[in-house]
Amino acid sequence: MRALLLTLVLVLSGCQSVLDKVKNLSNLIDVAPPTKIYKDESNLWHYIANHQRLVGQNQQRVDEHIAWFLKHPDYLERVSRRAQPYLHLVVSEVEKEGLPIEIALLPIVESAYYPFSYSHGTAAGLWQFIPSTGKLYGLEEDWWYAGRRDVLASTKAAVQYLKNLNELFDGDWLLAIAAYNAGPGRVQNAIDANKKSGKKTDYWHLELPVETKRYVPKLLAVAKILQDPLRYKQSFERINNVPYLQAIELDSQFDLALIAQWTGLSIDDIYAYNPGLRRWATPSALPFTLLLPDSVVSIFEKKLNESGDRPQVSWVRHKIQSGESLNLLASKYNTTLEQIISVNDLRDDTIRAGEYIIVPLAQQGESYYALSEEQREKSRLNSQKGASKLVYTVVSGDSLWKISEQFDTSINNLIRWNHIQPSAPLSIGKELVIRLTNKNQTELAKIARTGLDITRKITYKVKSGDNLSKIASRYSVTVTQIRKWNELGTSHIIHPGQKLNITISVVNSNLS
Repeated sequence: MRALLLTLVLVLSGCQSVLDKVKNLSNLIDVAPPTKIYKDESNLWHYIANHQRLVGQNQQRVDEHIAWFLKHPDYLERVSRRAQPYLHLVVSEVEKEGLPIEIALLPIVESAYYPFSYSHGTAAGLWQFIPSTGKLYGLEEDWWYAGRRDVLASTKAAVQYLKNLNELFDGDWLLAIAAYNAGPGRVQNAIDANKKSGKKTDYWHLELPVETKRYVPKLLAVAKILQDPLRYKQSFERINNVPYLQAIELDSQFDLALIAQWTGLSIDDIYAYNPGLRRWATPSALPFTLLLPDSVVSIFEKKLNESGDRPQVSWVRHKIQSGESLNLLASKYNTTLEQIISVNDLRDDTIRAGEYIIVPLAQQGESYYALSEEQREKSRLNSQKGASKLVYTVVSGDSLWKISEQFDTSINNLIRWNHIQPSAPLSIGKELVIRLTNKNQTELAKIARTGLDITRKITYKVKSGDNLSKIASRYSVTVTQIRKWNELGTSHIIHPGQKLNITISVVNSNLS
């Protein structure tokens, strides 16, 4: 097991040093005996307060965070309200594996218990897993599903990760929690440096990143406030100490609209309980674990039994027309090439006119599934948030660095504004939000006033399903202009693979 944990450090953080056995355990393990505070544990917050085990040796650093909460008295109340559906599930998973109950408070520090949270470092979900660590702990992602945002799956993964980190650091929970934030390699390097200097190697004496220095004290501050909220002028929304969500294993794909119809839940509630769902249906990979409120489970199961073997996703039988491709059909029916190939048991993407294929079809229009990833993206692009912005369309040859230079911003800003992974390639036609500083606005205003023709020529490769109107709309030009630039006659039909010259304006037409 020790070898496995050593491998974990190397994989996650590239640490090359060999871990020494940490000595003087009494100096490292910050564990306090349970303190009974509340007689009534029917309130889950009271139960957590009564069963705490961690203590902070540096009270000043903890008190600094308590002072912040005192200045923001409504913050924890809002967070506690948001945690209501998830907290009992999280506490159950934490206790099941024998972790300190304070670990259930960690999503307050990580994501403010907001399951759709996404940080500039591409961390996602309640536990803010980054893609690499999420994958290492079995949090899969595909077109339908994002495991890092799945409440149950990510909680199980976080608990296992923290359990491994705790064993890696010989039972020291504060070091394990710090490593969850900074990475085990960085924490071990700080321990090694202190050993060489003859300094103490507990969390409070390590030289760690500023964020990590604040991370553990903030968790301990929340735990301390929870023991006596009135003393710190705080309020926690009551959460009953009973299961709220129940896991149901589905052996077929479900349209979320049907789940809403069967249970009486709103579509937004279904997404909120299952934030790992990215589209209008549960994943095609089976089985899938769906979370529903305990109060509607019996209704759902009754409807499921009554439905028999009837499919829970609508399907359309499409006769292939001359010139159509699977990419075109995937776009038309809001699905993926891989999905069509899979459900039709095709060897590849070759199809013939006159043949039939079947594709899954949502029961409702796109706007109905308002919390799907695609609709959240559209909402984000259209939001103003009190700041000026422009929407930039990615063109051939673009990169995050190139775009950041063009608009005098940072790559991190682009990642944070657009919820993208820095390592993922930018697709041509993708729209990016650019938040404008006063300087940006001034420069763009000058361009608009002087009428300078600031343009850029690109070469666009026609894809399946493209037409001139679609391409013109994408780049805010006209069909006539495209025909003129490429010497195309009015009867000319473009084809996949054909290259077109397009002249675009640097100042995007969607400037607002």
